[in-house]
Amino acid sequence: MASRPTSAAQPDGLEPVSPDAPGIVEAEGLESQSYTVRFVVEQNYRGWRLDRYLCAKIRRLSRAKAQAIIKAGGLAARPLKPATLVTPGMVLSLVRRREPEPQTPRELPVIYRDADLLVVDKPAGLPMHPTARYHTGTLVALARALAKEGEKPDPAHRLDRETSGLVLCGLTPARTRSLKLAFAAGRVQKAYLAVTEGAPEEEEFEVDLPLSVGGETVRIRVKGDPVHGKPSVTRFRVLARHEIRGERFALVRCEPLTGRQHQIRAHLSAKGFPLVGDKIYGRDERIFVRFTEHALSDDDWRTLRLPRHALHAAEITFPHPADRRTMRLSSPLPPDLVGFLEGEGERSA
Repeated sequence: MASRPTSAAQPDGLEPVSPDAPGIVEAEGLESQSYTVRFVVEQNYRGWRLDRYLCAKIRRLSRAKAQAIIKAGGLAARPLKPATLVTPGMVLSLVRRREPEPQTPRELPVIYRDADLLVVDKPAGLPMHPTARYHTGTLVALARALAKEGEKPDPAHRLDRETSGLVLCGLTPARTRSLKLAFAAGRVQKAYLAVTEGAPEEEEFEVDLPLSVGGETVRIRVKGDPVHGKPSVTRFRVLARHEIRGERFALVRCEPLTGRQHQIRAHLSAKGFPLVGDKIYGRDERIFVRFTEHALSDDDWRTLRLPRHALHAAEITFPHPADRRTMRLSSPLPPDLVGFLEGEGERSA
């Protein structure tokens, strides 16, 4: 079995979302023993209770913990209560103790580079952006270490921390903006490789299932929601079926036609074939709760099989940000997933 990673969750359960997410102004004091995260309340939260607002902005924060933070004071210049109704523009500051930064990969393979564009092959376990937990061990930090004078590489899109594969970075703000516009206009096509629990019988299939955020056990989980969800469509093609110690798995090509959070993972889970190693959309979503609490059992690790979910961003087609010529780049299945399929099992007939 692969070695177990160290959980990156803070012991107190607080995980501020990325500093560049809406509502967060900055995360200060990256090198100090504490840090300050400042929130500015957005229009769409007008009239929310303060404790509910904090739960919406900080992943895995319970209502009881939010109320304790508010009652302790220090969020704003005046005393606040959990039932205080927030208003747009209200500024809140949350001071937290810094934990040692978790270990992350420190090599960032370059797939393509020119004067305008940097394409890297993100290793699994590398977060994209600096947060309260990660500051030097991020894709942004590693990409900027590769920069030449006058360059400022910034990713134009995101991958989950455990997902590996191709990431496009503009080398100037204008080029990054051009890439982001291409994504928003649907001019970028991506294909992923996934290793699934179980093997679909169909060679090809499509999942058309609207998704919305908000699971019962895990708040960041997305769920099928035909009424209120956003349109979400993914095409799948089975590339190979494997049998490992009497259990069936498949290598599946995934082509998302929309770009929702956790779309591929949620669609495969809804189809009955979750990713190997998926702590949120696997057979037991409570594994994710235990993971954040540093409480995974040996049975949990046997259920996961891999220390990360088995998803790799393998192909991308996009217009070059400078001259709009069509670029097609690819990245092979990484060694950990190859090892799982070939080293521990034999391909079935």
